[in-house]
Amino acid sequence: MRLSISQRSESLKSGFIISEDGYIFTNNHVVDKAKIKVKLSDGKEYNAEIKGTDPNTDIALIKINAPGKLPYVRMGDSDKLRIGEGVFAIGNPLGLNHTVTAGIISAKGREIGAGPYDNFIQTDASINPGNSGGPLCNLAGEVVGINTAIIAQAQGIGFAIPINMAKDILNDLKTSGKITRGWLGVTSQDITEDLQKSLKLKDRRGALVTEVFPGDAADKAGIKPGDVILGIDGKPAKDRREVIQMTAALRVGSKVGIQIFRDGKEMTLTAVVAERKDGQQQATGSAVKEQLDMTVQEVTPEVARYIGLPEKTGVIITDVKVGGPAEDAGLQPRDIILKINNVTITGLKDYQAALNAGTKGDAMLMLVRRGKANFFVTLKKGKEGSK
Repeated sequence: MRLSISQRSESLKSGFIISEDGYIFTNNHVVDKAKIKVKLSDGKEYNAEIKGTDPNTDIALIKINAPGKLPYVRMGDSDKLRIGEGVFAIGNPLGLNHTVTAGIISAKGREIGAGPYDNFIQTDASINPGNSGGPLCNLAGEVVGINTAIIAQAQGIGFAIPINMAKDILNDLKTSGKITRGWLGVTSQDITEDLQKSLKLKDRRGALVTEVFPGDAADKAGIKPGDVILGIDGKPAKDRREVIQMTAALRVGSKVGIQIFRDGKEMTLTAVVAERKDGQQQATGSAVKEQLDMTVQEVTPEVARYIGLPEKTGVIITDVKVGGPAEDAGLQPRDIILKINNVTITGLKDYQAALNAGTKGDAMLMLVRRGKANFFVTLKKGKEGSK
């Protein structure tokens, strides 16, 4: 099937039907503030209604009303995927309808700086502009992922959202149109080898708490900086990313046990899960900041490697609000902010300090890297920005 997107210009994207009554999975960035027409393989076209979106995972649910029952895909289990397993991607790359490309699963659980819940499947099946929102299938014909991202300067590296992540939020998208996520209110980081030795830990699993936000769920539960979160609600956490994902999946208002390591002992504290509000993120060593109608986060060593940066520097833009000052200035997701007003940005601390300097309405000169090229933009701290 083909999605015809009318926004500032018409473009062709992809999606796939998941139920006989016309529900369709695609990417959030495909449908954001767009008028959507769906063209099926039989040539029939339908207007689509956006039923729910989740910018944090780049998943959207839309629906068409077609007479009769529609054919739909079978959704597989992305947790069972194995490295080296054969897959194929289907979509409309560069407007070429119903193109199929084949490859293998190159890696799982990839972080590429797209957002706080990065957990991508990496594949070498060819994915090009227009594939966004289309299915990644296993050799049994089951959908195991939603094609979403490519690295412009690389070949044979594409990314898909695990289908289990989409299945987990399907009901919320259908019933409320948005996703409600759990919130503890901590900053954490991964356990390095040196930290493991210093804290006398048996292994490097879990996440080291570096900050607890006063009055939030973790604070009320008695969690302190220096604690190591080993698991949540009886489920072990491998690293800080799993802590974030497990926290997000918790039911708001529920009481959960937080397994921690403190002063050489393991213990369990009880927390009442709060709701993550818009603009909040369960902070990590690569925490997210949302200002100026754009979202940025730290450039981790893994992200730097995948986007071709020679070193870990700057902050990466993960989302830009349509019509906001950042978009007006020409900024895009995956751009790297290297300098602000001639101050080198090495991470979120420098970024925040640069934004706090000056007064509202001042124009900030930003040095930005996109792909292999650097360029400058100006962005005002007030309502408007200009290139």
